[in-house]
Amino acid sequence: MEALEESASHERKRTAEPACNDFFKGGKTAMATNHDMINELRKSYAMELETVENYLANSIDLDGVRAEEIKKALLRDIEEELGHARKLGNRIKVLEGRVPGSLDLARGQRYLQPPDDSTDLIAVIRGVIRAEEEAIDQYKKLIKMCDPVDLVTQDLILEITGEEQAHRRQFIGFLYEYERGEAKRLTAAAA
Repeated sequence: MEALEESASHERKRTAEPACNDFFKGGKTAMATNHDMINELRKSYAMELETVENYLANSIDLDGVRAEEIKKALLRDIEEELGHARKLGNRIKVLEGRVPGSLDLARGQRYLQPPDDSTDLIAVIRGVIRAEEEAIDQYKKLIKMCDPVDLVTQDLILEITGEEQAHRRQFIGFLYEYERGEAKRLTAAAA
């Protein structure tokens, strides 16, 4: 066992990269604490709720015959995103954190605001793809922080990440209909 730990330590120093359960703090690596994980879960919780708000606004605001399928997809995704927020909130509570109220939630999805032109489906589709990509990136960060410190949280985040990837893929499919070249670039970038 000691030889394995020494080998892992040597490998980390050799590659100059942190282990999966390390993250950067002021240029140094440190083991993720319960407090750190709660903070990242709170950030994820806020992101999910903001996405719900913006999906709802766009599902109501979009106009046109071509918008109907996008609106239906957004309404379906609202339920899943709300479920993600509920699971994240429950996990925060289990980890002895405080679930944030509306005044404690950061907002930043300017790209997902309903467009001035209520028939601009491409703006909404791109906004959804970006929101899903940001969520996936946030969850990848959490997955690394949790390993091997909190495998229960990691398992939850892995499940949510898979669902976010499916949402992203669905909206890339919509983008294919409208802008084939852009959708191909996004698909290649995700690979």
